[in-house]
Amino acid sequence: MTNQNTLWQSLGRLYPHVRPIIPRLVLGLLCALGASVMALAIPQVLRVLINDALAEGGSARTVWVASGVVLLLGVLEATFVALRRQFVITPATTVETKMRTSFYRHLQNLTVEFHDRWGSGQLLSRAMSDLNLMRRWMAFGLIMLVVTSLTVVMGVTIMFFTSWALALIFVAAAVPLIIYGYRFRTSYSRVSRKSQDQAGDLATTVEESVHGIRVLKAFGRSREALEDFEEQAEELRRTEIHKARSLANFSMIVTLLPELALGASLVVGVTLAASGDVSIGALVAFFATAAAVAGPVEFIGPLLAMTFTAKTAIDRHYEVMEAENTITDAAAPVHLDAPRGDVVFGDVHFRYPDAQADADDVLDGIDLRLRAGETMALVGVTGCGKSTLLQLVPRLYDVTGGAITIDGVDLRSFSLEDLRSLVAVAFEDTTLFSTSVRDNVLMGSDATGAEADRLLEEALDVAQAHFAFELPEGLDTLIGEEGLSLSGGQRQRIALARAIAAQPTVLVLDDPLSALDVATEERVEVGLRSMLTSTTTLIVAHRPSTVALADCVALMQDGRIADVGTHSELLARNDHYRYVIASLDDEEIAQLGRAVQPALDDEGALA
Repeated sequence: MTNQNTLWQSLGRLYPHVRPIIPRLVLGLLCALGASVMALAIPQVLRVLINDALAEGGSARTVWVASGVVLLLGVLEATFVALRRQFVITPATTVETKMRTSFYRHLQNLTVEFHDRWGSGQLLSRAMSDLNLMRRWMAFGLIMLVVTSLTVVMGVTIMFFTSWALALIFVAAAVPLIIYGYRFRTSYSRVSRKSQDQAGDLATTVEESVHGIRVLKAFGRSREALEDFEEQAEELRRTEIHKARSLANFSMIVTLLPELALGASLVVGVTLAASGDVSIGALVAFFATAAAVAGPVEFIGPLLAMTFTAKTAIDRHYEVMEAENTITDAAAPVHLDAPRGDVVFGDVHFRYPDAQADADDVLDGIDLRLRAGETMALVGVTGCGKSTLLQLVPRLYDVTGGAITIDGVDLRSFSLEDLRSLVAVAFEDTTLFSTSVRDNVLMGSDATGAEADRLLEEALDVAQAHFAFELPEGLDTLIGEEGLSLSGGQRQRIALARAIAAQPTVLVLDDPLSALDVATEERVEVGLRSMLTSTTTLIVAHRPSTVALADCVALMQDGRIADVGTHSELLARNDHYRYVIASLDDEEIAQLGRAVQPALDDEGALA
């Protein structure tokens, strides 16, 4: 991704965040400036000391007084440096924390479609590394760049007052520095952006490898994964070397030209002193001032590099912060005091945002109604749009045509908070969090105390997740990142319990029992039948035994609802339904037993 903002436009984006701490930053700036003034004052004391000490009648008292003044200036300089740090560190870290929190909040609000497009490592590097770079620039780079520039200006001014002829030599050396500095800004900004993007890609690779470590080991692909990582790491290393060389070349020029100017000034200065045009004290003061200015001049290179890196970090940060959130609350949200759970899909169309213009809709005119408290199984061949349809109910995606309503209210008329308290979801691809079993199950519930404990135990019982009580620390056991310390079936049961504990009006289940063994699935289905009496449920079924849980079945075909009826009715009248059922696991077909056999006898055999 590229960004065409100028340096000042990018840095100006920080102003709203920096504005509350400007007084502290100004105090830090004044302290840093005070330290520079103290450093520049010391050469002037030396000039007076040398001129007085070398003059006739000079006394030792002058030396002691000058030494005391130099000591005092040194102490003041150190004090100002310490105060600068005290003034800026706390407010700068506060700004960083607020920006990081705001970034995370925005990530939570952004659509699933956004997260489908962005690598997790890129987002992680923006949330951590980029914000850290911005904080360091605010607390140090910004202040020191201003102070360094002012120090150079003040130093050169003092040098002009001391000897304008010698000062002109230094000014002449600044011209090529300005020209080279402009070229450095362009090249360094480009390579800095490339480096930060590559670091984000590398972080994505590490994260994917850690999450997929079982797959890599199972297929013996650790070496290939390492080779890919080494290639990416080597590319980043080359970019960092290019970046370091650019800075090194600039630092060399910044250091070399002032040193050459200093050498030329020494020759000219000695000549002027010999002719009496410049006093010895003035000559010493000039070179002492030049030495005091040389440090800030050399420091400008790293400070500019930090500034350009901060610009890139700001641009990367706002690429995410300015991403549009297309799924938002209604202007005047509707609230249902006593929701029943009637769900209607009216001519629903959907296509993914990145689909080609001439591509067909994934969902092409879905018309379907679920009555309050009804359980409907959604069946169809792989790729017909079942899971996509389910993701529209909690508005993980928005319909691109038609509407979905709950109790006659368009989903887009609810606030997202209300909608997602009405709807609970359990996906086949289970996601758990690195926290306790208790916190994972109660994630969708606002209950506390005894009520929360009751819901927790009831949900675990229905989901047949009793194993949770036998974990090392019971329900307070931390289950590890993404729950990978548990088996697939255990993760699915915890996720199902989470959906149940939310006590939703509408429950959406995307084949949540696929990893369970036959006996466990049967017990779960018994529990769900008793629990779903007042909950409207839409369940994607990939097993005939799951179909038996439903009051009726909706058959999906090519993004449309092809037929709706009971399992027996569809077996009797729909060829495609018989094909779908026949394509399921033979072992699962056997489980239907006597419930399926009468319909089979009527038809003769499965098509």
